[in-house]
Amino acid sequence: MESTQATNHVSYLQHKPHKIGILNWILSTDHKRIGLLYLYSIMVFFIVAAFLGLLMRIEKFAPGETIMDAQTYNGVFTVHGIIMIFIIVIPGLAAVFGNFFLPILIGAKDVAFPKLNLFSWYIYIAGAILALISQFASGGAPDTGWTFYVPYSADSSTNVIWALTAAFILGFSSILTGLNFIVTIHRLRAPGMSWFRMPLFPWSIYATSWIQVLATPIVGITLLMVIAERTLNIGFFDPALGGDPILFQHLFWIYSHPAVYIMILPAMGVVTEIFPTFSQKPIFGYSAIALSSVAIAAVGYFVWGHHMFTTGISYWSRWFFSFLTFIVAVPSAIKVFNWISTMYGGSIDLKPPLLWAIGFIFLFMIGGLTGLVLGALATNVHVHDTTFVVAHFHYIIFGGMGFAFFAGLHYWFPKMFGKMYNIKLANISFIITFIGFNVLYFPLFIIGLQGMPRRYFDYFPEYQYGHVISTIGAFILIIGIFIMLFNFFRGARKGEIAPANPWKGVTLDWQIESPPTLLNFDEIPVITEKPYTFKKEEEA
Repeated sequence: MESTQATNHVSYLQHKPHKIGILNWILSTDHKRIGLLYLYSIMVFFIVAAFLGLLMRIEKFAPGETIMDAQTYNGVFTVHGIIMIFIIVIPGLAAVFGNFFLPILIGAKDVAFPKLNLFSWYIYIAGAILALISQFASGGAPDTGWTFYVPYSADSSTNVIWALTAAFILGFSSILTGLNFIVTIHRLRAPGMSWFRMPLFPWSIYATSWIQVLATPIVGITLLMVIAERTLNIGFFDPALGGDPILFQHLFWIYSHPAVYIMILPAMGVVTEIFPTFSQKPIFGYSAIALSSVAIAAVGYFVWGHHMFTTGISYWSRWFFSFLTFIVAVPSAIKVFNWISTMYGGSIDLKPPLLWAIGFIFLFMIGGLTGLVLGALATNVHVHDTTFVVAHFHYIIFGGMGFAFFAGLHYWFPKMFGKMYNIKLANISFIITFIGFNVLYFPLFIIGLQGMPRRYFDYFPEYQYGHVISTIGAFILIIGIFIMLFNFFRGARKGEIAPANPWKGVTLDWQIESPPTLLNFDEIPVITEKPYTFKKEEEA
């Protein structure tokens, strides 16, 4: 007992605030404050990237130059992608909710390496600022697209090296965060919390963290190779120097397709927490959901080649990658089946978190089914590099990760801030956002099937109707998101005091104060039963 008290005292001194104002935040090693630092940073960058995306849609409202020239469009397109992918989507859910709730959900007082956790945020901010500087520094915004494809990134005279360096730095943050979470889950679970007594959000973070640790170094080395080729004339990818541009695509997608699962696995973990809570019944198929997260992470390493069916790789390579692309859909389908089965027969409480989670299922299924079109060899050749790919990508990433992120915010907002947002306004923002999203992206499927190329500054008049509808959808989407952010901001400042457990959840995060105290728990809990064990009303 004395040893435990001494440990608690040391831990408290480690986290005890010694500064005032902003220093109390940027020097804090409290995992909850670091999660909020990521949240505030990501929301600022999200607003910037969304504004850039809106400018691109306005430019596409009519053929020809509308509000910007082709070079400016390429720069806006590139920086929009860099911010959305490397600064928002990849770190997003894991950095915010992983930092804030992973230790709480496994019964720990903090992550394994608190100082390293804060250092990861510093690295993240350094990379993010450098990415923004690349847009405005002399030399012009990088114009290669967020994928940095060679020969574009090798030959461009714009600030490509700045952007490459920014992505490289952001990768370090991702690796350190992944290492921290892996050690935390292995070493700091509460007494009695075996692997199959652990909530499913930590399972998703665990699978994601291994991808971060194993796959991110590949893209880091690849980006350094491009920098070396530009500065030292080393022939990695430039045929004139003895290199091979297809090698870049292999190396880039070996990381970047697993990166899709870095984005989507935490999203799946978030909605898996929401469905049993708002159905008031145990999750259906706990073990299947847990193991399917690991299966997605494992198989996801081997499907990168479906991005390269038109590059001339061998027939058997294309067949193999196509086959694995269909296989990786199986564990995702298992999750969808189990989520729907969880709601079946449950006591459904249709609050905003559940609305966003159901929206996630609907949009993610559209993205997944259209992904099979891209995974099949014959249809892939037809829709490759068209706006069909853009629509599929956004249904998976924004409709998947984005909607799950908003679901998580609505779910955990009372716990994070101790205040409640306006439920009615949250429902309105969901409806507007959901409509705007589909009006924005679904027309891109249609004009993509008709042959509209992606990444083009201009287009033929026969595609205008699709772009006009899509641009209208962009404005609707922005309005819905603005209402949601306003609701959160007002709720955090003036909302009603939230009870400790407003949703009647049963996991550890709902058994402590709102917002949590410095060390989360007065005493480390002892776990004696499986997660998601709901008691009947008459027994409660």
